[in-house]
Amino acid sequence: MGMSQGARLNIASEPVGSVDMAIAHARRLLERNPELAAEQAREVLNVDPANPSARLILGAAQRRSGRARKALDVLEPLGREMPHAAPVHLELGVARAEAGLLSDAVAALRRAVQLQPTSPDGWRILADYLEADGDPAGAQDARVRYVAAAANDPRLKEAAAALLQNDLPLADRRLRAHLAGHPTDVAALRMLAEVAGRLRKYVEAQELLERCLSLAPNFDAARQNYAGILNRQAKPAAALPEVERLLAKEPNNPGYLNLKAAILANMGDYGGSIEVYDGVLRRYPKQPKVWMSMGHALKTARRQDESVAAYRRAIEMDATLGEAYWSLANLKTVRFSEADKLAMEQALARIDLADEDRIHFEFALGKALEDDRSYERSFVHYTRGNALHRRMHPYSAEENTRFVNRCKQQYTADFFSARRHGGAQSTAPIFIVGLPRAGSTLIEQILASHSLIEGTVELPDIPQIARELIGRGEDIPQGRFFEAVAALQPDDMRSLGERYLASTRVHRKTTAPFFIDKMPNNCLYIGLIQLILPNAKIIDARRHPAGCCFSAFKQHFARGQSFTYDLEDLGHYYADYVELMAHIDGVLPGRVHRVLYETLVHETEAEVHRLLDYCGLPFEERCLKFFENERPVRTASSEQVRRPIFTEGTDHWRHYEPWLGPLKQALGAVWTEYPRVPDFADR
Repeated sequence: MGMSQGARLNIASEPVGSVDMAIAHARRLLERNPELAAEQAREVLNVDPANPSARLILGAAQRRSGRARKALDVLEPLGREMPHAAPVHLELGVARAEAGLLSDAVAALRRAVQLQPTSPDGWRILADYLEADGDPAGAQDARVRYVAAAANDPRLKEAAAALLQNDLPLADRRLRAHLAGHPTDVAALRMLAEVAGRLRKYVEAQELLERCLSLAPNFDAARQNYAGILNRQAKPAAALPEVERLLAKEPNNPGYLNLKAAILANMGDYGGSIEVYDGVLRRYPKQPKVWMSMGHALKTARRQDESVAAYRRAIEMDATLGEAYWSLANLKTVRFSEADKLAMEQALARIDLADEDRIHFEFALGKALEDDRSYERSFVHYTRGNALHRRMHPYSAEENTRFVNRCKQQYTADFFSARRHGGAQSTAPIFIVGLPRAGSTLIEQILASHSLIEGTVELPDIPQIARELIGRGEDIPQGRFFEAVAALQPDDMRSLGERYLASTRVHRKTTAPFFIDKMPNNCLYIGLIQLILPNAKIIDARRHPAGCCFSAFKQHFARGQSFTYDLEDLGHYYADYVELMAHIDGVLPGRVHRVLYETLVHETEAEVHRLLDYCGLPFEERCLKFFENERPVRTASSEQVRRPIFTEGTDHWRHYEPWLGPLKQALGAVWTEYPRVPDFADR
């Protein structure tokens, strides 16, 4: 076709005459009502049957209405007639994908970005479909080009290049300097949000994306980022409408669907999550990471055989996907074959293996060798995985000790007495705190088997409130945090308590009057919990420091728990925790109920009676049959708590005792005097 028809596809052109006005109206309708847009396009075609703009709008409207095949009836001939019109080939590519013609879709999308290399949407959509077609390298290249296209302003190119090279400090400086003079540049706002997200400054990333979307509501890439950031902050109820809005435009976009499945899983809707993943994988089966995510959801839903099959499917597609191997190991019930171990060793021998995959392989091979009773070789691999993780995610034991000391200084009996009339008065929350791998999942499963208690997940709401008390940063400057807590007025405390109850409600699926928050790290925030939820129950799950710490050392956590990747750090953290809890026992006597793991597994019924007495609840026999409870469990102990209690694991750490010297030295009397609490007066 000639230049005149190509120009008529330019949506920025000024409408001239009744036909052009009708087309402009149809374009506006396309965003909010594709059926009306199609009707308007047909009206134009009644007058001008060959009009390419009207045909493109009609095809787009048919696709957005869920009729991809009918859309292709319009778009395929239009594409042949207009081989140089990028918008036509972009729409054609999406319609082909939604009709199940993925390879043809990729070809059309490649043509679109060849014709218009500066199209951010073209590169973004191409990346999603390359990923779905089993070409992760091509998808990554397209995403790189997407960032460059989104920042085609020459003033942003240096920031974009820094972002692509993961030079986050340079990208941050360049973007902030640019936004100081151009505060409404939405591409720069989205890029700065990407920097904040990579630095785990999620609150700041959320605020930047909200600003971006207020300026450009149809900036779909920013909305996708926004939904992801909300979900990462455990705000799935807020994230879901955002991704649904995207899916209203592109109902079969694999990136949007995968995000929706992750959000549903975060809401505890594992059935819904599995259904979405299943639909995505039926249409786009060449996605090893999505098979792995499907495996996670199946595992939590107690469909272990299917979970194992999904992980195996991921491994078949990508032999270097270390997380899939670790996911099998983390089930704690799978024994690796000799072929599996050889494959892991071969992967670790590769010089091009990504660090994240290498970490997962080290932990998985460590578990395989542990199962073979090759304890020394197993310890070598656990140590390598931990060392690499710690280099990537530094941790300061000294900073944690300073935090505990500030807690002891501030949280006195007089401090709490002066603030005894604040907080939300609900008795619903039951907090289980301590260290990971201390038996908290077992306690949770016992309590969640009671008819009046609902189990949820490890809720991040208390740490989130702590972060927001001192402002935007993700790390908590100690002085500002304690000053903010001390400044809380009764209305503030009540408001924060009510906010906690409201934000955790999304995880409640029953009408039970009590619910469990099993975030172990909340032990650091007992002072805050006391102020905002003075009637909540607090249970301290405690286990022998050697068993607890080494179990954490050999566990690769999905996120957080940075203190677990070094034996000396673990020892100092455990000692700090014991010291802090001893202080709380002194200033709030009887406030916290302690459960020793070793006592629980050897004297289960007596300990369950004590536990329920503390919670003010009658004994129920079903609490002793917790392993029959079919509720989803997401933690590393998910499979263990689905079996009756066994005592063999309490001393398993002794197989590794020859190599635990740094842990024992850091713990000192906390190890030798367990379960008695040593005198911390001289620390």
